[in-house]
Amino acid sequence: MFQGMEYVYAVYEEGSFSRAAAKLYISQPSLSASVKRIEEKVGYPLFDRNTKPVRLTECGEHYIAAVEKIMEQEREFKDFLTDWAGLNTGRLSLGGSNMFLSWVLAEMIRDYSAKYPLVEVDLVEENVTELMQMLHTGQIDVLIENKQLDRKEFDAAVYREEHLLLAVPRHFEINDRLSAFRLEVDRIRDGSYLKEDVPAVPLAPFAEEPFLMQKPENDTRQRADRILGRAKIRPKVLFEVDQQMTAYNITCAGLGVSFVSDTLISRMPSPENAIYYKLPGKECSRNIWFYWKHGRYMPRAMKAFLDMTGGRPEQTIEMI
Repeated sequence: MFQGMEYVYAVYEEGSFSRAAAKLYISQPSLSASVKRIEEKVGYPLFDRNTKPVRLTECGEHYIAAVEKIMEQEREFKDFLTDWAGLNTGRLSLGGSNMFLSWVLAEMIRDYSAKYPLVEVDLVEENVTELMQMLHTGQIDVLIENKQLDRKEFDAAVYREEHLLLAVPRHFEINDRLSAFRLEVDRIRDGSYLKEDVPAVPLAPFAEEPFLMQKPENDTRQRADRILGRAKIRPKVLFEVDQQMTAYNITCAGLGVSFVSDTLISRMPSPENAIYYKLPGKECSRNIWFYWKHGRYMPRAMKAFLDMTGGRPEQTIEMI
C-alpha cells in the first residue's frame, strides 16, 4: 500500500502529474500508472483529477498524513544510524559484584564515558546467581566475574589474570614468625611478587588461625578449600560471607585471615591494616572474564566497551 508512496507524495507537493513526473525524471504516463496501482490497493482514489491543481481526496489526505509519519520515522532512523555509527547514542548495562564495581569497573566506566559521553551506562550490583539470570534475560549486557560460567549459555572474553593472596590482620602474632614471606603492597601492584624467586608462604602455621571464608558456591571459597585441603588444613571458619570485599574488610578490622585477590589489593588506596602472603600452587591463579549471552547480537556500545578494555576474544582463550 505504501510501496511507491514517493510518487503520490510528489504529485501532492507539485499539484500536477506533469510537474511531479519531471521532478522524478519519469514519464507522465508511467507516473499516472504507478499512482493508479496504489489507489487500487487502497481501494479509493487519492486525488481529485478534475481540479487544477489536482487536490487530495479525503482518503488521500489521510494517506499523505500516514506517508509523512513514515518519512519522519525514516529521518529519525537515519539520524540514529548517523549518531550510532559514531557512538553518539546508545546504552550499555554492566553487572558485577561490589568488589568489581568498586575497584575495576569504576575506572573502566570513567574512561569509557570520557570517550563516549552520550552513551547511557547502567551499573548493576548483585550476587553472581542473580547477575547470570539478568544476563540470560537481557537485563544486563555484560557481566564481569572471576568464576567460569557455562559456555553453552554465555560467550566470554578474558579481561586479565588475577591471583589469590592470603591477607592476615597486622596484629596477629603469626606475622612475626613468617616475616620472611611478607609481601610489600608495591610488589603486589606491579606484579613483581609473581616472580619465581619470591617464595610462597607455608600454610601449616595457619592451621589454628581463624578464617573468614566466602559461601561454598563462590569460586574464591572453592579455591581456598582446595588450597587448604592440599596443606591438610581444616580451617576454623569464623564467618562465611557473600563478598570477597566483605571478608577483606573484616580481616582489616583484625578478626581473621582471608583469601583476597591481587586485583583488590592493587587497587585499594594504601591498605595498611593487613599483611599479605603469596600462596602456593596453580589453584591461586584464575582469569577475570567478561561474559555476555551466547549468540546474542552485540550492540556497538557493548563492542566498543570490550575493545576499549582489552577483552580477548574467546577463541584465543585457554580454559584453566
